Amino acid sequence: MPAVLLAMHSNNNLKEQILLSKVNSADTTKNTKLLLFQFGTVLKMPKGTVIDKALPYNSNLGYGFDFNSVSNVKINSASFSIEKPTYFSVKLPEGNYQIEVIMGDSQKASNVTIKAESRRLMLDQLSIKKGKSITKTFNVTVRTPKIDENLNVTLKDREKDILDWDDKLTLEFLGEVAVQSIQITPKNNLTVVYLAGDSTVTDQDVEPWASWGQFITNYFDNEIVVSNYAYSGAALSSFKAGNRLKKILTQIKKGDYLFVEFGHNDEKIKGDGNGPWESYSNLLVEFVESAKEKGAIPVLVTPTQRRFFNENGTLKETHGEFPAAMRAVAKKNNVALIDITKMTTELYEAWGDEASRKAFVQYPANTFPGQEKALDDNTHFNSFGANEIALCVLKGITELDNPLKKHVTKETPDYNPKKPNYISNWTLPMSARFEISKPDGN
Repeated sequence: MPAVLLAMHSNNNLKEQILLSKVNSADTTKNTKLLLFQFGTVLKMPKGTVIDKALPYNSNLGYGFDFNSVSNVKINSASFSIEKPTYFSVKLPEGNYQIEVIMGDSQKASNVTIKAESRRLMLDQLSIKKGKSITKTFNVTVRTPKIDENLNVTLKDREKDILDWDDKLTLEFLGEVAVQSIQITPKNNLTVVYLAGDSTVTDQDVEPWASWGQFITNYFDNEIVVSNYAYSGAALSSFKAGNRLKKILTQIKKGDYLFVEFGHNDEKIKGDGNGPWESYSNLLVEFVESAKEKGAIPVLVTPTQRRFFNENGTLKETHGEFPAAMRAVAKKNNVALIDITKMTTELYEAWGDEASRKAFVQYPANTFPGQEKALDDNTHFNSFGANEIALCVLKGITELDNPLKKHVTKETPDYNPKKPNYISNWTLPMSARFEISKPDGN
């Protein structure tokens, strides 16, 4: 990760010092007040923290432009503007926050994409006409590994530096962007959708890898926040042993949701007592019952298919009896089920062998800097593929008999995996941070 650059505190804003002292001293969002950042050199009604010059992020200052992107920033009279991917970070305690961003420029049109933390999509290519101003709000979970004074979530080495687990909120702005202000408000009354799963669900921190959990965030209204605890290489047993289920259960409340998708790595665990109808089924029941005891609503999600085709164009079944075992647990325990195994089978077969490659991390050598060998992955998605899987999950949600479907935005397109989208129509800007190494799991 890039080293944090240091900068001196601006010398002219007492309100800024007061606000930041509240942030730095707070242990929970209950003690955190609204934060407002206004950008510009000539503001008619300056409030909160006024940023009239581009400063790199500094943990002592508590905010700034992060990951060496400060040189991309131009401070205008009433906004900051960029044309390259740029990160703005704010030091915050763990909690749920509503972010309000006012965008637009009097001199030129804008096209804005916003991602939060580890590339959770929040705003997808919003076009703003010259002279217009648009306000958008979205919700973001900020979290740390801490459970209590004696217990933490066990992080893999690769997770210790990712944006999902640090002590700040990071927003990534992409496109031709003009931002007038960013307001951050603690929200303790949101319905939380917790995600438990593996590399096909997790927030992949860097390009070109992606998962559905970091795209589904773009399709819920402002009463929902997604808290994604999935991680690459996870099985039900390791997820529990790493205290992630315990962390979720310390926070989940009545009316929240727990989505559970495992299988890719569980099926590799051998030995007595393991397998789809023993340890896997038993642990699914434990996850389900734990959520119900808290008044939350569990939803089981069968695993995404791997991309392996038979000669006749049909898809090979690589998950054995694990999807059937999950279906049986759902039926026996009266739990909502989204059959992503079935939908991704239909999806890949609709694309066919060649077109389906475009949904996965399959790129020729030298596509990315330092990538000397071709990337040929049949399990992990790129952003296009991850968004298609998210649309499959959303289709499943809208078909469920529970209140969550009411919070899927009206702009969300109707989706039929038998008639999928194609990458030729995919234009989402790529993030600036990337890594060639494959995520754990297969």
